Amino acid sequence: MAEWYCPRCGFKAGLWSRYFYECPVCRFPLEISHPLVFEPRGRGLARYSSMLPFTPERGRGEGGTPLVREVLNGVEVWFKLDYLNPSGSFKDRGSALSLYYAYRMGFDTAVEDTSGNTGISVSLYSRLYGLKPFIYMPRSAPEGKKKLVRRLGGVVVETVDRAEASRRVLERAGESFYVSHTRSPLFLEGFATIAYEIYEEAGVPDALIIPVGSGSLLLGVYKGFKNLANLGLVSKTPVIYAVQGYSVQPVYKAFKGCEEQGEASTLADGVAVPNPPRLEQIVSAVRESKGDVVLVGNSEIEKAYTELWERGFTIEPTSAIVYAAFLKLLDRLKGMSVATVLTGSGLKMI
Repeated sequence: MAEWYCPRCGFKAGLWSRYFYECPVCRFPLEISHPLVFEPRGRGLARYSSMLPFTPERGRGEGGTPLVREVLNGVEVWFKLDYLNPSGSFKDRGSALSLYYAYRMGFDTAVEDTSGNTGISVSLYSRLYGLKPFIYMPRSAPEGKKKLVRRLGGVVVETVDRAEASRRVLERAGESFYVSHTRSPLFLEGFATIAYEIYEEAGVPDALIIPVGSGSLLLGVYKGFKNLANLGLVSKTPVIYAVQGYSVQPVYKAFKGCEEQGEASTLADGVAVPNPPRLEQIVSAVRESKGDVVLVGNSEIEKAYTELWERGFTIEPTSAIVYAAFLKLLDRLKGMSVATVLTGSGLKMI
């Protein structure tokens, strides 16, 4: 039976007893405990039903994204094209689970704070299950993303900044389903399927370069590889390189014990999360993998963004930070296989 559980205080509750977006006892982010059997069948996210706490009734083809392998500067690079998910970002893997759960639990409205991609994804999956989404977004968020939220039936509530969006959404968290993608273990479960797909197609990479805002993607993919290892299917897990921008670097500061001065990284608005709820777990995962945290600035992001488009990857600037980090890490990556996730489509910004 699937259960909510808190790794800090030990709180447990049945998954279908009540919705929690954080531990009700100590407010630490929760995990989900459930049986794991690797019996892939079918396509997309549903292919890994035996590795998930439940299977959504509806979908739009989320998951099953291409893995493009190239050799660049003597390094074998695996690009996971998660910007090709239905709403144009990797967030669909988590939203598909989260909004189905909300529907099953009887909610009729959903709320979320986001710089854009999560709002689009939540609006799409809310529509599938008949929920009305209210999306709190900073005024600085790309207009193209706001238009998509509205087009999908979402109500955009503009705020001064990301911090105000986070504060205001909590005011509605009791009456509405608070998606809480930065905390919710449902998103970790969805993102773990990225690891399962990479494993089935190419095995386990030596290294994994992951963009980090809230850290859910990093933790979810790492969780997926650890699940495979715990089942005895693989003998190693990848070294993790977490990527942030100089402008907002909480993971770097927690990992290194200091901040590093550098060029502004305003192009990477999607990872500008100053207080990730799972910070402690992110740092622990990077350390456990014997990895590192890498910072990049706007000129590096612009160069990486331009080169990826020239290679045919139609991504948004935030997605380019992983390639910018790859270029900085070249000397350390020689002779290795390196997987990275391209997270968001650039077409929604044109």
